[in-house]
Amino acid sequence: MPGTAWWSSPSWGERIERWVARQSRAWISLACVLTTFLVGYIDYLSGPEIVISVVYAIPISTAALFVGTVPAIGLSILAIFVSLGSDLAAGLSPRALDVPAANGALRLLFFMFLIFVLSRLRQLQSGLEIRVEERAQALARETAERERLEQEMLEISEREQRRIGQDLHDGLCQHLTGTALASHVLAEKLSAQGLAETEAAHRIVDLVEEAISLARGMAKGLHPVELDAEGLMQALEEFAATTTELFGVACRFECPSPVLIHSPATATHLYRIAQEAVGNAIKHGQAKKITVALEETEEGIRLDVSDDGRGLDNAAANAKGMGLRIMADRAKMVGGHFMVEAHRPRGVRLSCLIPQIPQGETQ
Repeated sequence: MPGTAWWSSPSWGERIERWVARQSRAWISLACVLTTFLVGYIDYLSGPEIVISVVYAIPISTAALFVGTVPAIGLSILAIFVSLGSDLAAGLSPRALDVPAANGALRLLFFMFLIFVLSRLRQLQSGLEIRVEERAQALARETAERERLEQEMLEISEREQRRIGQDLHDGLCQHLTGTALASHVLAEKLSAQGLAETEAAHRIVDLVEEAISLARGMAKGLHPVELDAEGLMQALEEFAATTTELFGVACRFECPSPVLIHSPATATHLYRIAQEAVGNAIKHGQAKKITVALEETEEGIRLDVSDDGRGLDNAAANAKGMGLRIMADRAKMVGGHFMVEAHRPRGVRLSCLIPQIPQGETQ
């Protein structure tokens, strides 16, 4: 019977118990019967003066645990007769059997009580194992459902971000471009007439062009990775340059050799991990130098984001937020491993290692 061993040494007892439980009931029954006769032979050799009746409890207990209650009761009756037979064979007079018979009856009662207790323990343990297995299956289903919901949420988020980015690029940017052209025409007309409003019109053109740049940057941030294999490298390089320009930090992208990722979904998740890690380094770590590294090693594709910020303690203090958890979930979704560790001499290093990149995967 698998589970916790019922004797005192779980280290080796559990292994023996599981080995016995793997055997057939017929084999265990035969072994218990042979053991009973072996104990009876030892009882015969020791003589009536030495009582070893308690040793009969070993095969009886084994039968009660691994075979069943009825076979154990039959084996206990057999043990009483074997014990009396060994006493007779050792020279005990048949006329003096009243005391051994009375002792045999008491031993039989003891064996019955032992069988009842062990059978009850076996039932309780089996019921406990069933409940534990049911709870484990329920927990596994809940965990799988939670992971499925988290994956759907991330996929919905990515899909909505791509949609908004495309709407910005195809809608707002085109509209602003038309507005800029109209403003430029208006400015040229005012300039031809020599009106004082010409400078204000040119200023409007400049503001609209800045709005176009901002809108295109937002669209690029919402849908940053191109669909080709080199898209992630290009997106991370542009992201590092944009971060340096916008936040005034030294953010650089390192990629010693080309890393081609043929899965748009994997590339997008890696980009989002880098994006979140850099944002955490600036917001929580107050970093001034950030390095985003992408390389292909013997272990797989590795993305590292390291900074010189306030260190791991501060990152751990913000771990209760959604940032680190979402990064870990994104890594898990693409079959990767996510790790956060201290970066020497100071700062934090976040790593995502993907052992294998699925070829030709589509979002």
